[in-house]
Amino acid sequence: MKIYDTKTAPTPRRVRMFLAEKGIEVDYVQIDIVGGENLSAEMKAKNPLGKVPILELDDGTCISEANAICQYFEALQLEPALYGHDPLSKGIIAQWQQRAELYLFMQVGMCFQHSTGYFKDRMNPIPEFGKEAGLNAQKFMHLLDQHLAENHYLAGEQFSVADITAFTAIDFARVVKIRILPEQVNLKRWYDEIKQRPSAQTD
Repeated sequence: MKIYDTKTAPTPRRVRMFLAEKGIEVDYVQIDIVGGENLSAEMKAKNPLGKVPILELDDGTCISEANAICQYFEALQLEPALYGHDPLSKGIIAQWQQRAELYLFMQVGMCFQHSTGYFKDRMNPIPEFGKEAGLNAQKFMHLLDQHLAENHYLAGEQFSVADITAFTAIDFARVVKIRILPEQVNLKRWYDEIKQRPSAQTD
């Protein structure tokens, strides 16, 4: 199996971190998304949306979307369980994974795409939308800071896929000048701790 990857993009980094936590090694094939390699007919045959990462199995089956790829590997190798062990932990982790995805990761991504015009050759950037998305991300980071005052990780005491999603989003947010504020001490504590994990060095 192999994963089509772009080292500079935040979404593939989520998968790399996840696999590093699992101790799973795969072959990576680097795709030039700036040059539009991901939009080629060959790549769109693997993912019609033209996005990376894409997991290609030995029989040619392709799975795209970072969360789907991570769930595939979780099913292959449970430990360490990053989606939870029991119904309660699975539900709590799924809750925070979706929140991190929708209210932070996606907002940072939309802020980047619409504020910078980085992909203006293939989309219509709307700066006002980018600004609003950035504000939404900052609001969620404030909520996370409050939540982490009473929780070690997003889903409580267990490090999970939700932490990976939020961490990679905050790391990438620096590109659009969104940073943890000095008063967000709980978020900073959490971020600094995750930054020290070996999996965070996969960028």
